[in-house]
Amino acid sequence: MPDERLEAVRARITPPVEEAIRKAAAAGTLPRPLRQAIGPDAAAALGADKAGLDTMPVAALEAIVQRTGRPPLLIKNDKVQMEPLLDFPPGTDKKVIALNPAIPSVGRVEFLNHRMSWGGTGWVVDKKHGAYLIVTNRHVAKLVAQRAANGSGVFMRSPIGPRYGARVDFHEEALSPANDDSRTVVVADITYLADDLAADMAILRVGSSPFAITPLQLSDKEAKTGDLIALIGYPAYDSRNDVSDQARYFHDLFDVKRLAPGKVMQSLSGQTTLTHDATTLGGNSGSPVFGLDSGRVVGLHFSGEYGIANTAVGVTTIKKILSGSSTMVAVAGPTEGAPDGHHDAARFAGRRGFNPAFLKDGAIKTPWPGLPDAIRAGLAEPSDIPDERFEIRYTHFGVKYSAADKLPILTAVNIDGAHSVRIKRSRDQWFTDGRIAADAQLAAANFSDLEIDRGHMVRREDPNWGDAATAQQANDDTFHYVNAAAQHSRMNQGKTLWQGLENYILDNSRTFGFSACVFTGPVLGDDDNVIDGARVPEEFWKVVATLDEQGNKLRATAYLLSQGQLIRDLMEKRSRTEAMEGVVLGEYRTFQIAIADLAEATGYDFSVYASADPLRREEGIEAADDAPRFLPIDTFENIQL
Repeated sequence: MPDERLEAVRARITPPVEEAIRKAAAAGTLPRPLRQAIGPDAAAALGADKAGLDTMPVAALEAIVQRTGRPPLLIKNDKVQMEPLLDFPPGTDKKVIALNPAIPSVGRVEFLNHRMSWGGTGWVVDKKHGAYLIVTNRHVAKLVAQRAANGSGVFMRSPIGPRYGARVDFHEEALSPANDDSRTVVVADITYLADDLAADMAILRVGSSPFAITPLQLSDKEAKTGDLIALIGYPAYDSRNDVSDQARYFHDLFDVKRLAPGKVMQSLSGQTTLTHDATTLGGNSGSPVFGLDSGRVVGLHFSGEYGIANTAVGVTTIKKILSGSSTMVAVAGPTEGAPDGHHDAARFAGRRGFNPAFLKDGAIKTPWPGLPDAIRAGLAEPSDIPDERFEIRYTHFGVKYSAADKLPILTAVNIDGAHSVRIKRSRDQWFTDGRIAADAQLAAANFSDLEIDRGHMVRREDPNWGDAATAQQANDDTFHYVNAAAQHSRMNQGKTLWQGLENYILDNSRTFGFSACVFTGPVLGDDDNVIDGARVPEEFWKVVATLDEQGNKLRATAYLLSQGQLIRDLMEKRSRTEAMEGVVLGEYRTFQIAIADLAEATGYDFSVYASADPLRREEGIEAADDAPRFLPIDTFENIQL
């Protein structure tokens, strides 16, 4: 590759280019990064015509030729600041100047609530019903958004909760006043975000603008090899390029609007990509590629390989996407369900809820775990006055629901695996429950954010047993909002094992029969996000109670769906040094955890179950060992029963 690059650079060192380089070296007017990189002695030798250009490192030679023959031109006050274009035919300067009217329509795509202040370039392509459409790259938009099933983009939330956003600054030139928002507009939404298998393009919509913006015109035809082109955009440091070369030769070009002239190296076809050789850096992603002869957009720049070539989306594809006739098919989301419904209190007459005398015909009791007074104070009181206070009773399960947090705090379900009925999942419809206040319950609108999932606390399959009618009723009962917790979509990373725990435990030879009682709840954290009035927990726990191998005693195990926060917090609480020695919160995983440790972390009373836990501490033997007891569950075989 170095030889290929050297030959490509040599081909561009025409006599005028070489003369200009030597004059600049002699006069000391080479760009400062180049002077610093090659050193004063090499610069003096160039200026005195004592050194051949191709004796220096290829990267340095390439940068000198690029910046001398086809420099990225500075833009001030919406006008390009011309320099000699020695690597282009006569008259190219006039064609470049003719692009001045297009400059105000190109802006910098900036981010809100993101660690990166901006990510690329965007340009106005159309105005419809008072709103502007702005073209950029998919990979720029995906820094703050994700693709929805219908092909649009939805802004994600930051790790600390606030939603990302975007705006476009159509100024941001050299010497622009700091914090000048006079030419900045806010992105209302993302009308198109390409799939990864489609062309690298996204369309942003700006609802209104206090200043007029002229849409850029698209070319009637694709660019041809050898055509003169120019990009307008915002070069930036880009770690994908050669970091050392980039920092040495181009660091004075970063972050402000520039025009970069070049040539089409390869035209677009079914077998070849559209490539060009204009000087670009990372922030140029999303830049319009203009044909200098027509003054119209012939492509959308999306990538480059430093020192070799840059790649662009062709104008025909841009037009197809704008017209809605791209090759990707937009479909309704697979989880889209029927409109919300409501069930009056009378519907639930006869529901018995959770049975704490379910195991061994009542000989083994599995009472509801006790809750702290502070949590009990926020629980909803169902109107049908259950024997177990606060229990909202359904078929084979019950829910204790926090009206304060709009969250099921604790659920309990009886599972009879020997008489389970498999029910296919149809089009989901969720309901509010008339036994508690409607304004304390969630609705579909609360789950419109793609970052937030509507998660069953009691699994849909768990209570589905008995005769067919009873099993169907139990299945339908799980689709009430008091059984739905707002869960961050990141949890999907660890749900495969989590959702299969009950089945594995019932099928395992170390438990007796096929019956179980399962308690589930969220871990309430001080820094939980609140979205639409609903608390969004970061972790969830589960306690599974069965009989032991002989069917005589209680066996109970506890599990955690977490990134490790609860375990870390227990370490800190107990002053364990491990908490200060590189504990990392990674992806969501399933852990088995000692019930006693879960009780300490939540403040719940699990005393009936802690003594039946295989991870319990034996009295007196391990008193000095106060480390939290947990096992990462990578496969079901890791579980200790």
